[in-house]
Amino acid sequence: MELEKTVHYGSREAVIQNLKDAGCTPEMMECIMSHLDEDDMGELLKLLEHHRSCLLGMVHEREKQIDCLDYFVYQIKRNKEQK
Repeated sequence: MELEKTVHYGSREAVIQNLKDAGCTPEMMECIMSHLDEDDMGELLKLLEHHRSCLLGMVHEREKQIDCLDYFVYQIKRNKEQK
């Protein structure tokens, strides 16, 4: 199946740019493009879902870090107000 018809992008370059913007490594992009070329949508979707899951995990980790920092700032302000 033609790439452009599969993912509704104007060009192969647009797909590659989207993958770069999504934080895919060059190796991952090569693998994804290979699955697209082979019309192997099952494996392609598994790769994309795995990458999404990894990105989401990083977001959650950063949220925890922000929560810790917010709590630390809260404690400092509370302590300052009590003095």
